[in-house]
Amino acid sequence: MRSFAPVTTSPPAPGSTPDPAFDRSDWATLQRLFPYLWDYKWRVLAALAFMVGAKVANVGVPLLLKNLVDAMSFKPGDVQAVLIVPAALLVGYGLLRLSTSLFTELRELVFAKATEGAARRISLEVFRHLHALSLRFHLERQTGGMTRDIERGTRGVHSLISYSLYSIIPTLIEVTLVLTLLAVKFDVWFAGITIIALVFYITFTVTVTEWRTKFRKEMNELDSSAHSRAIDSLLNYETVKYFNNEEFEAKRYDENLIRYRRAAVKSQTTLSLLNTGQQLIIAAGLVAMLWRATQGVVDGRMTLGDLVMVNAFMIQLYIPLGFLGVLYREIKQSLTDLAKMFNLMEKEREVADQPGAKPLVFHPMASLPLPLGEGRGEGAPAFSPVFNSTVKFENVSFAYDPARPILKDVSFVIPSGKTVAVVGSSGAGKSTLARLLFRFYDVQRGSITVGGQDIKAVTQASVRQAIGIVPQDTVLFNDTVEYNIAYGQPGASRAEVEEAARAARIHDFISSTPAGYATMVGERGLKLSGGEKQRVAIARTLLKNPPIMIFDEATSALDSANERAIQAELRSIAENKTTLVIAHRLSTVVDAHEILVMEAGQIIERGTHAELLGLGQRYAAMWALQQSSE
Repeated sequence: MRSFAPVTTSPPAPGSTPDPAFDRSDWATLQRLFPYLWDYKWRVLAALAFMVGAKVANVGVPLLLKNLVDAMSFKPGDVQAVLIVPAALLVGYGLLRLSTSLFTELRELVFAKATEGAARRISLEVFRHLHALSLRFHLERQTGGMTRDIERGTRGVHSLISYSLYSIIPTLIEVTLVLTLLAVKFDVWFAGITIIALVFYITFTVTVTEWRTKFRKEMNELDSSAHSRAIDSLLNYETVKYFNNEEFEAKRYDENLIRYRRAAVKSQTTLSLLNTGQQLIIAAGLVAMLWRATQGVVDGRMTLGDLVMVNAFMIQLYIPLGFLGVLYREIKQSLTDLAKMFNLMEKEREVADQPGAKPLVFHPMASLPLPLGEGRGEGAPAFSPVFNSTVKFENVSFAYDPARPILKDVSFVIPSGKTVAVVGSSGAGKSTLARLLFRFYDVQRGSITVGGQDIKAVTQASVRQAIGIVPQDTVLFNDTVEYNIAYGQPGASRAEVEEAARAARIHDFISSTPAGYATMVGERGLKLSGGEKQRVAIARTLLKNPPIMIFDEATSALDSANERAIQAELRSIAENKTTLVIAHRLSTVVDAHEILVMEAGQIIERGTHAELLGLGQRYAAMWALQQSSE
């Protein structure tokens, strides 16, 4: 029994929900992020402890200054003034400052692994999820905008944690400690003035920042749009050159940049308004506090040390508060970016494995004798099992768009080890058969079985592992020739790669290049010719060596001599494999065990090459037309 197990992936993070059709709230985004951080709960708790320690030490500095100022009542020339006061001042101040810095650095050191770990896990899950999404999603997406969203979302994890844990939460702790000290040591007006100033400050900041968020979102959307436009244009560099449209592309890109500039200017104008209002509130609060403290010293209710302490507290409080607007804006922006990435992670999979789906299993259906000297020696098994890899389409109907059916009640069988070819005009639905067999889409009516198992009931990974395809439009990775061939079987040896290249008739060409198998193929393989790219695609499929093969116009980009040579190789390779051949050139499928002629999503003729010629209908007309053309 032979099985193809799926590639395992990590389970989705807790809180995963279907693709939302609404804007995610900030609280929902934080809830979604929390499980990633809680995986490092001991680091989180230790970081919080260090943060509290840093703030306690920081608040202790003004208290120390007050005591030292009040204690400096010595007469000039007193030995105690020289020995005790400076020593206490230096040692106490130095220890508190050192403690503040030490706790802060320990907090960042302890929490760095949690931050980077959460960002890594989220990025990996997004990457896995994007690969798991259906072909329809990837055909409709804009690569530039999507990569920009992912990049901003990953950066948003770092920013959100940094600003909240390192700025907002410490400031809140310090405000609480300072308010408590002011209320306990002095009258409640000190705490009251601080609270009133904070309420005005926070209310103004949140209100204006919420109003500004729409401008920031507009900036992001225009930035993604401009990036998508630029990436799309650069990917299609040759097409731009063919039609001499460099200026046209530059103009389209500039239109996006102009809209982005307008949004950026509007965003900066509102930011200036926010900063001015914040500084006005801070200045009013500081003046009120210092007036109250000065009046207390004049009235004898407070000492000079108390005035120094209040002033130091205000400086420590209002300096971080001065950045609260920036921090709040950045946190809101990080939450927006993170929400976009989480929404991307929660896009529904159009094609998903059923709960409890098992891997596809090929059951042995017969055994073939192995004569001595042909694959076996003395004492070796006398028979080789033949696995059932029969592919069956049964009453299959499918449409990408409900208004335009592609396949209409299609039924055929590819017996195990046999070759079935599908021919017909463009748009007849031939390539859709391969996409459905590969489970890029699920059939809407009918069923497709492999080895008697409905492919919707088994795992997608095991189905795709069992099928090798040479597509008509070959796209290669921007890496070496060896990497692209070995992609068919990661971990394959150099000898295996070369053997596959020889079978695809491309080894001699590779060897003739200066870098050999280390030759870079360029973006999407554009450094190679169409025929060379197709032969690399054939080689990597041969290296994969699956039980089921699909050749979708596999030799369409080859010259006649190489086509004939590779056709002979493909026939040899497909001899014991279940093979679906999709072709326009009928000369490439004359040896198929059965040929299906498709028109408008239906099979209108079927039979061998000789039988179809004998019918004298659609296939015979196509054959005659191609023969006369050649």
